[in-house]
Amino acid sequence: MIAKTFDNVQEPVVLHEDLKTTFTGIVHPISTPDAPVHQYRGIKYASIPARFRQSKLCTHYPPQTDCSRFGPICPQPKYKSVEEELFDLSEDCIPDQALKHSEFECLNLNITCPADATPDSQYPVMIWIHGGGTRGSGSNWVTDAGPLVQKSMQISKPVVIVSINYRLGLLGFAASPALRDDNKAAGDEGVGNYGLRDQRRAMEWVHRYIQAFGGNPNNVTLFGESTGAGDIVCHLHSAANEVAPLFQRAIIQSAIVDLEVPNLHQVGWQMSKMMSALRVQSIDELRAVDAEKLVVLGQGLRAVDDGFFFRRAWTGSLVNVDETLFHHHVEKHLGDSMVVELNSHSHHLKVPHHLHEHSRSHSHGRHASHQPVIIGDCGAESLLWSLPASLWTAAGVVKRIRAICQSLNKANMLLRLYDISSCTPADELPERLLDLINDTRFAWPTELIAASLRAERGGHGVWRYVFDQEGPSRGLPHHAVDLMYLFDNVPLPSLPIASPYDIAEPREDGCFYTPDELPRAVNARDSDSEDETPGYDYDADWAMPVVDDWTYARVRNTVQERWLAFAYGEAPWREDKVYVFGPEGEIGERSMCIFQARRRTQTWKDALEPLGTDVVQKLGLELCNGPPADARSYY
Repeated sequence: MIAKTFDNVQEPVVLHEDLKTTFTGIVHPISTPDAPVHQYRGIKYASIPARFRQSKLCTHYPPQTDCSRFGPICPQPKYKSVEEELFDLSEDCIPDQALKHSEFECLNLNITCPADATPDSQYPVMIWIHGGGTRGSGSNWVTDAGPLVQKSMQISKPVVIVSINYRLGLLGFAASPALRDDNKAAGDEGVGNYGLRDQRRAMEWVHRYIQAFGGNPNNVTLFGESTGAGDIVCHLHSAANEVAPLFQRAIIQSAIVDLEVPNLHQVGWQMSKMMSALRVQSIDELRAVDAEKLVVLGQGLRAVDDGFFFRRAWTGSLVNVDETLFHHHVEKHLGDSMVVELNSHSHHLKVPHHLHEHSRSHSHGRHASHQPVIIGDCGAESLLWSLPASLWTAAGVVKRIRAICQSLNKANMLLRLYDISSCTPADELPERLLDLINDTRFAWPTELIAASLRAERGGHGVWRYVFDQEGPSRGLPHHAVDLMYLFDNVPLPSLPIASPYDIAEPREDGCFYTPDELPRAVNARDSDSEDETPGYDYDADWAMPVVDDWTYARVRNTVQERWLAFAYGEAPWREDKVYVFGPEGEIGERSMCIFQARRRTQTWKDALEPLGTDVVQKLGLELCNGPPADARSYY
């Protein structure tokens, strides 16, 4: 890295020999003299030849490339980002980024790196794939990588972080048989998945050119949240990843993904419906429609099984039934001598259950595309759908659930376990519906994906976590709350000073002190302090918010350190444990019994498994959408 001086202002410069250009970035505002950070914004990584065409890798640049400003983002509804809505921020807390929207210039990326990075540094690279569905960008201030890169330097694990923009909504995921034929005539292979293919292009760019920024192209970690995490799951199952993996590990945070990926004919009717609403009859006419009219369409469009994107012998599901059953067999029959044959799509593995060490050695020889994975979810993800949940009536939701389940026995079991009936009080119904939505959209799918990935990797290579730490503003572990702690950019409300219950360090064994032990521990700590600590009024402060400055810093530091250690190829925690973040500042490895207590695992087995992933997926989507607009007086 070279710092070039202009009028007493230092501008970071990368002289890129392969691309024959000089990238000029900025000194990140987070920089300090002992931990300076540089950022290169808006680097174009691919071009879009036409709407609904596959992007092309960008390999030519002018001699001087200005990277001091964020590039355009994909056209989208001009509302607050999902994260900003969930964080309950006031308008004066939200920076006015005023990012330009451009359909054909939105494929750009941002690189944040230690200021001392050189082509010889070979720092691990982390690629952030943002979520948000039809909204969001890799340039969103919430997920700016500056603080995380600075943290990596402070703990002597420096990394280079790349955040990317890609096509969203209808522009990024439109698909139909007619569009497939149109693309084929133009020489494109496959249809739809343009946003996913854009992400793959960004990985290709990083693989070719990141070394000049100090990154190691052969040590890349994908990490993403929400729909971005769902996209990572798709990449793990892609044909390109099977043939030529471009990342070495992945972190999947609160994934929103269709477990049963629709095929071309299943999504074709949606395209026909949207074209009818736009009053267009051909693909050429659709390409001529103003992008601003398209951004309000395509809600829920994502990956499609077009016969090309996903790997050979793929079943159409992101969770293989045989693999999930294998996971349960491993847990149930550990120590048994039985051998189970595992269908992993492209080959067959035989894994002896009674040899844990053999499974470990077997996993070391797994296919290069079977990358190690961290995966988890938050405790109250469904807060995202509080409004549609509040629109249902008890009688209406019972009728709808029974219609979707198409089995009175299965529907009644589900209703009983989630305590929903036609007599459920109106003020209690939304909370119970949100529990059901949380399990159908996040918690159960996350566990199925984790089990399937673990089975595919011979029982190893998957680390499970639960993020139950409350958000400072809402007091719940809502969707995207982990981003507040990981990226550390969101302005916090005035946090209270930590109480002795929070300040007291855990015992040497990592467990918290009991109420009887705590006063002695606090007194011992205070006796070692030179400062006189005022007495703590437990009666006056019993209702103190659960997030104070100490618990926030404790969880923030831990999640950052674990993610960075994983990027360095280290095991973030023991594979046979679940790692907990929260509530109330709790952190650490816990037994899988704790996981079962944190999530409704028995309810999943009794109520959701009998329905199957397809029906559960449909159930979750319909509950999230709320009752039909023309029937809300009834529902």
